[in-house]
Amino acid sequence: CIIAIYCRLAEVGRLVDAKEGKYDTGQLFLHRIFGYRGVILFPWTARVYDRDLHNPSRQQATTVTAATATTPTSCNTEASSIIFKAGQSNNATAPQADAASAAWQENSSTSAADAQQSTTKVGTATPITSNSNIGSNRASSAVDAKEVKGKTQTFYQVLIDTRDCPHIRAQTEAVTFLGNQDSNRSLYAIPGLDYVAHDDIMPYASNEKQPLQHELFDKFLTHTPDADPPFVSQDTLKAWQEKNHPWLDMSDVHKETTENVRITVIPFYMGCRETPASSVYWWRYCIRLENLGELSVQLRERHWRIFSLSGTLETVRGRGVVGQEPILSPRLPAFQYSSHVSLQAPSGHMWGTFRLEREDGYSFDCKIPPFSLESKPDDVNAPPVGGTSTRDDSD
Repeated sequence: CIIAIYCRLAEVGRLVDAKEGKYDTGQLFLHRIFGYRGVILFPWTARVYDRDLHNPSRQQATTVTAATATTPTSCNTEASSIIFKAGQSNNATAPQADAASAAWQENSSTSAADAQQSTTKVGTATPITSNSNIGSNRASSAVDAKEVKGKTQTFYQVLIDTRDCPHIRAQTEAVTFLGNQDSNRSLYAIPGLDYVAHDDIMPYASNEKQPLQHELFDKFLTHTPDADPPFVSQDTLKAWQEKNHPWLDMSDVHKETTENVRITVIPFYMGCRETPASSVYWWRYCIRLENLGELSVQLRERHWRIFSLSGTLETVRGRGVVGQEPILSPRLPAFQYSSHVSLQAPSGHMWGTFRLEREDGYSFDCKIPPFSLESKPDDVNAPPVGGTSTRDDSD
């Protein structure tokens, strides 16, 4: 049988020159990787710890393969106009704790002096078992350990056009926060809120008074034809940003590439749930997998190591992530998701691997860069504007 697929093209604006400096609030854009339409709310300044910059051979391989990566197929940009296809867009415990702590500290810990210099010591996190030779772990980590200096980069808090949300290979309810119920684990999410790196912004201009569909667009921005861009922030946006800064704040970004697959991790502290018996600290973490090569790969398994300073080391294994085993192809090279982790301690560490299978049958472990889980002084957690209840799909 023959299946015919029809799509309707609609012009939504024209591309404008990219900026080296920060974009202003109200700037419309296309996401360079996922292809969705969005608008910038405000910037964040983050420290990016990129291990590839400290591995010349890996950096060279990544540069070569990245040059072949395609732009999102969800839009055409001929003659500086933007065309969209309608409807399309692109617990182990104490016996292992000392071993885990030693391995982490020598592989990827941050001393106070290093932290002041935005530097973190990283290396290959060696899985610890009851039969592990700690001496050999220390010897190997002494060779593998390297210093990765954090480079300051600009990210943006953005709104996603709700028309594009169903077609994005990323969770569109990924920004979550704790509600004010002290005794339960319910989470709240703001649909269509995302964090975007400066280099992933493709700015465009539109003559429409409301070029983006999102329930918060009119609450946060007002159309001002004489301004550039012609959408300026309202007082409600400034108040919302100030009130919800603690759980929106991003500070550190971690990157590492294995076999042409780049993993990016951004951790966020969410708050503490206190009961008479214990205190439980919560974080969310956003992970992007990006295929920089020419062969498709599929994520098959995840393997996490979660170390808490309370003295526990937990191993988590499972099929896929968030119920999916995504395929990363040259046409659709990226997948992004968020999940959550809780500890009965104010800080900890996470590291691990993804088991990936290439289209030629070759399987390999892709490293997830180690990252710290750090708490902050708690503020009152109250559902912000646009927040909806969701459930915890921890991975």
